Amino acid sequence: MKKCAVVTGAASGIGLAIAKRLSQDNLNIVIADIDKIQGVKVAEELNALFVQSDLSKAPACQALIKETVEHFGGVDILINNAGFQQVSPIEHFPEDKWEQMIALMLSAPFRLTKYAWPHMKEKNWGRVVNIASVHGLIASPYKAAYISAKHGLLGLTKTAALEGGEFGITVNALCPGYVRTPLVESQIADQAKSYGINEDEVVEKIMLKTSAIKKMIEPNEIAELVSFLCTDNAKSITGATWTIDGGWTAQ
Repeated sequence: MKKCAVVTGAASGIGLAIAKRLSQDNLNIVIADIDKIQGVKVAEELNALFVQSDLSKAPACQALIKETVEHFGGVDILINNAGFQQVSPIEHFPEDKWEQMIALMLSAPFRLTKYAWPHMKEKNWGRVVNIASVHGLIASPYKAAYISAKHGLLGLTKTAALEGGEFGITVNALCPGYVRTPLVESQIADQAKSYGINEDEVVEKIMLKTSAIKKMIEPNEIAELVSFLCTDNAKSITGATWTIDGGWTAQ
């Protein structure tokens, strides 16, 4: 029987690249995203199941796993990827946005892992991959909620790894730097206008200023590592933090 992978935030960006790559591994794919139009399009392309989900809401997390189990008979792989950013000083950071970001990027991965866990234990096999960020390891100003959530996600990863080892469940986290996604592309354009420089200069002199490799990371690079971590060849890798940042944190 084909294994089933749930990928959150899979309608675009990193999640889309992961869903496409895992579909090549002969897996049943569940596309979870709040964007119905793009999500349906991706699901049709990959012959996958689309579940429209606002995972910042607790009931949606349980509903996603329930629908996956009803459709495919279980959950073998969970990729917690959904998220967004908001840049604002702490004193001006909207409290509702703080709560939404923590709910989506920390509480949702916990809930989805909790609900998928019994199905993985039953098969004595499971893979959870949390897409964190280089900001799960270091901080930058004006991103308090995002950075808090990503730091917390690494703690969840380690704890779940310790609990899952005896049941054949591995849990790992990826910490990418700037990845070429629609979200980041829009940030480049905004910063180019703000600083009065061209977009190439934004990438090299601002975003990648402290990186050894002055090049944006491509989504497929993230997807390839996720694919490997979901194989039996990675069965002894758990509780690990995989940094893909072009040398940003090597200093």
